[in-house]
Amino acid sequence: MVLPGSGIIYPGGYDPNTVGDVQGRISGIVIPESGPVRITLIADKETYTVLASPGWFWRDMNVTNPEGMDVNVRGSKTVGIDGNLYIIAQKINMIRLKKSLIFRSESGKALWSGRSKTGRTNVQGSGSEGSPSGGFGSSSGRPGRGSSDKGRGRR
Repeated sequence: MVLPGSGIIYPGGYDPNTVGDVQGRISGIVIPESGPVRITLIADKETYTVLASPGWFWRDMNVTNPEGMDVNVRGSKTVGIDGNLYIIAQKINMIRLKKSLIFRSESGKALWSGRSKTGRTNVQGSGSEGSPSGGFGSSSGRPGRGSSDKGRGRR
């Protein structure tokens, strides 16, 4: 699908040739019923919109509110037809928590594709490569656990 306003193809617009890292602070997050989770990232003098994953995949990770957190985002960087900067996220590292949210493989394949709306989450903690960690994420696979439907929209 092409995201309205930006012209970004999502989820298929991930381009391995434009992958880079951006460090900054999360200043806002929107978790829509359909389409990608959108995170506003303030980095130096630039503002990026980070396109993370479908809302159900994000909720499956049982992420605490990340607003105000310093993060490092790895992903495919692009400029939308609206002139704004975008990153289609492969991974978000929560610096202080030493946790990573993983959305795509190294090649850019979306980890939620071909999956039902429940299943194993993709949260990694320090020292436990590839394993879910408690407190920040959950491997329960139950959507909405720890959150309510009131969490739609800006959080």
